[in-house]
Amino acid sequence: MTTHTARGVKEEAITDDRIADYLQTHPDFFERNAALLAKLRLPHLREGTATVSLVERQVEVLRERNQALERRLKELVDVARANDVLADRIHRLAQRLLRAGDLSATVAAIETSMREDFDAMHSVLVLFLPAMPGLEAGTQRFLRIADPADSNLKSFESLLGSGKPRCGQIRDTQRDYLFGADTVEIGSVALTPLGPKGNLGLLAIGASDAQRFHPAMSTDFLIRIGDLIAHALTR
Repeated sequence: MTTHTARGVKEEAITDDRIADYLQTHPDFFERNAALLAKLRLPHLREGTATVSLVERQVEVLRERNQALERRLKELVDVARANDVLADRIHRLAQRLLRAGDLSATVAAIETSMREDFDAMHSVLVLFLPAMPGLEAGTQRFLRIADPADSNLKSFESLLGSGKPRCGQIRDTQRDYLFGADTVEIGSVALTPLGPKGNLGLLAIGASDAQRFHPAMSTDFLIRIGDLIAHALTR
């Protein structure tokens, strides 16, 4: 740092940081020096060599900051509205499950809720239960009674073992097992294990949009749905 001496006093050179510190410490500086404020000119970043006053630049910065805050606020409002819609759908699912009197009615309630409340036309419930013809009747497209030792389920072992939902794209063999070999329009899937380490089975919800279910999305609501269904199935 360079120095200079005036009247025998050694002073430190003025730097950008020192000026910034001073202005932050004395925010009323320009109020006390209004004439200086009017003389200051700054290059306009968007117009090459054109210049604007310091006040104009401050207004522009505040306007840009305000627009960024408005965009952020809109994002938060949109998320809140989407969460409110999901909460209402889960509430309706809970009501349907409470009204179900037996296992067959519970499965039917889950299917109806997926179709009518969640608009999930491509959904499959895989349950690890003994074969129950009465339970399977009328719900063959939605319900799959499976043996946990089935080789087709080997690719789902890590999912079931984690006990946590996953979203995104799945293998062709997994898609064919869940939705059928002719269901090529499935672009993304939400998989939710049911019970501790998926010991009851899993719920799969498919969508044609490849970005509808993506790995970065929150799975909090899927966890709640899985918990509700698991408790209803073991009631």
